[in-house]
Amino acid sequence: MKLLHILNDGPGELSTRIIEAQSPDNEVEVIDLSREDISHDAVIDAIFSSDKVFSW
Repeated sequence: MKLLHILNDGPGELSTRIIEAQSPDNEVEVIDLSREDISHDAVIDAIFSSDKVFSW
């Protein structure tokens, strides 16, 4: 399953632990919106190509 995690304020302890736990069995992508070099088009594409999206 393809999972997308969108981090609004950067990585946190809980989000990091959950992402690590999901990674062995899934294709996991993480987008950190606290970074300045984020392409909004890439975020939209990632959302629509994922099976599940998590926003932190």
